[in-house]
Formats: sequence, structure tokens, C-alpha cells
Amino acid sequence: MERFQKIYSQGIVSVMEIWVDTETGVHYLFHRDGNGAGFTPLLDREGKPVVRP
Repeated sequence: MERFQKIYSQGIVSVMEIWVDTETGVHYLFHRDGNGAGFTPLLDREGKPVVRP
């Protein structure tokens, strides 16, 4: 079993994806545009990490 599972993807050149850590349930946002990319926890309105129930 892989630790991270992609649950959402959009775009080809400018890519936005949502990944879930299957051990903790925390959601992460991945964004790639050209040679730049970033991976960060996805936060709710209160600034807390989004966690899969």
C-alpha cells in the first residue's frame, strides 16, 4: 500500500492535485507550473489541516 493517494487532479501544464496521507488522513495540495512545484498541507477556514474522517 502506498502512503500517499491522489484523490484529485486538474490541469496539464499548470497542475493542481490533492493527495491524502493514508496513515494520518491529512490532505495535501500539490501545485506544479513549469519548473516550479510545491507540496503543502491543505488548510480549512480556521487554518487547521484538512483530515479525512
